[in-house]
Amino acid sequence: MIEVEKLSKIYGSTSALKEVSFAVKQGEILGFLGPNGAGKTTTMRILAGYLPATTGTAKIAGYDVHEDSMAVRQLIGYLPEIPPLYPEMTVEGFLFFVTRIKRVSAGDRSARVKLAMERCGLLEKQKVLIKKLSKGYKQRVGIAQALVHDPQVIILDEPTVGLDPRQIIEVRNLIKSLAEEHTIILSTHILPEVSMTCNRVAIINYGEIVATGSPEEMSNRLVSGWGYEVEIEGETEQIETGLKLLAEVPGIESLEQIKSDDENRFRLQIKSQPEMEVGKEISHTIVTAGLSLCELRRTRASLEDVFLGLTTGEVANNSMVEVSTNSLLDQEKSEEDINVIKDKNQLPDPWEDG
Repeated sequence: MIEVEKLSKIYGSTSALKEVSFAVKQGEILGFLGPNGAGKTTTMRILAGYLPATTGTAKIAGYDVHEDSMAVRQLIGYLPEIPPLYPEMTVEGFLFFVTRIKRVSAGDRSARVKLAMERCGLLEKQKVLIKKLSKGYKQRVGIAQALVHDPQVIILDEPTVGLDPRQIIEVRNLIKSLAEEHTIILSTHILPEVSMTCNRVAIINYGEIVATGSPEEMSNRLVSGWGYEVEIEGETEQIETGLKLLAEVPGIESLEQIKSDDENRFRLQIKSQPEMEVGKEISHTIVTAGLSLCELRRTRASLEDVFLGLTTGEVANNSMVEVSTNSLLDQEKSEEDINVIKDKNQLPDPWEDG
């Protein structure tokens, strides 16, 4: 449905995109991730026909976004981070206006508007002026205008920003339901949202695609994030014996020992091979060494780990660091704030026909 090949965009001496290539199949939800200035918004603008590429091609449903710009615009619905709304119009009036500029046939407009309001939970607000709506409802109107003309491709930039937890769940469910009939590119900085909503992910950094795949495949990329967290209790000699035995368990690659406040209790982080279940062997070895097993938990790299690892070279809190078997580690953790580029679109005059 979407084919991007060696797409580049140069602003003066600055290269915003460097031969970006990816594809999205029909019915997929692609999570498009990238730190501030990575080229994410530039890519989305090119796909929407808002901005021309310097080199390379981008096609939607076989139409080139540059050569067949008007045809492409009929096939897509776009929601920027700041919804393009007219505050003096009612919800229903605004959506009718959008169907006109999207060239929906007059006979289909009422049905399209009603369906969009139903899917976005706006029927009870259809006669309300947009300026009187809460931020959450304004976001729903923004989503409704993106899908009111039944486009084949929907591009959403931060679709859940400003929503409360209940509304976020509703919007996520809406996006998933849209994938049954539409192809969706979802841009967001909320990484758990991608894991819960998208079936494929593309990470862009410094204008280049650094990774693509399903959230599960992305987690597998960070091998060091796979393993177990274990808490054991015992005497010093028992601990030393247990560590030596654990190091010999097939599938275990390294151990990280963190001493707890209790001198007889220790926490271990065990790095193992991806997809290899050695929990039973770990518990058996600990008991064999005469230790008390207080806790055993399976861990794996999160999408946040992968994102930070690919874009900053850092890892998040639950990632494993390979160290020698008997070393003690004092590790400081830090958090990364991932910001998105805000996209501001100019709006057409709603009172001008055509």
